[in-house]
Amino acid sequence: MYKKIIPLLLIPVLILASSTLHAREAIKCASTTSTYNSGLLDYLVPLFTKETGIDVDVVAVGSGEALELGQKGEVDVVLTHAANLEKQMVGEGFFIDREEIMYNDFIIVGPDSDPAGIKKTQKVIDAFQKIRTAEAKFISRSDNSGTNMRENRLWAMTGTMPGRKNPWYLAEGQSMADTIRNASKQRAYTLSDRATWLSINDKDKSGLQIVLEGDPELLNQYGVMIVNPANFDHINYQSAMNFVIWLTSPAGQAAIGAFKDSSGNTLFTPNAR
Repeated sequence: MYKKIIPLLLIPVLILASSTLHAREAIKCASTTSTYNSGLLDYLVPLFTKETGIDVDVVAVGSGEALELGQKGEVDVVLTHAANLEKQMVGEGFFIDREEIMYNDFIIVGPDSDPAGIKKTQKVIDAFQKIRTAEAKFISRSDNSGTNMRENRLWAMTGTMPGRKNPWYLAEGQSMADTIRNASKQRAYTLSDRATWLSINDKDKSGLQIVLEGDPELLNQYGVMIVNPANFDHINYQSAMNFVIWLTSPAGQAAIGAFKDSSGNTLFTPNAR
């Protein structure tokens, strides 16, 4: 992808150009709370800005809201983890130049006592079914985030979506970190991305633990794409493309792979093609 895009851009504005050329250049990026709360963007953006002179203003929201901001032209680029919806919206003409840049995975966290007996299962679908059968408390983000979209898909694979008629299913409509904290208070299960779970400083005192991980169904792919400039005159396509180039370049991919939490855990695995 790095070699394919370079010829399409004017040489003076490539990411290797003098930062003077990009003075006061800025783009707006809507991204997920997981990339923000984990500290990844606080780590990546200064590296990108130092190399290019392009500032990045980050709006941290759920994937659904990030895509909506892009659809409305309120940002230049989005970095989300809702691959199916991302591809659909590219096909519909809202975004262009989508590239996959990294992945981590989802996990189920729940009470140490594990009332639904999930630790004995290996498949996430079986785990969700056990939660339903046991009517064990489950807290959903219920916010149209990428995590919530994945959760809904998993519930659907068990047969039906739980809802208001299921008192054990609690739709909170909060961020991932707040959802985990509520799960701790209510001794409930929830689906989380691993990066957010690892970023919570007091998780060892939460009474929660990872009860299921490793199922291929839990792969969490992140993609970056640019708002289609044909739809809006104000989209800073050139600088947004340089952001995409950098994220998928050897330098950007190495930076993503080098990012770790305070305990030395790798939170995201780079996988740009």
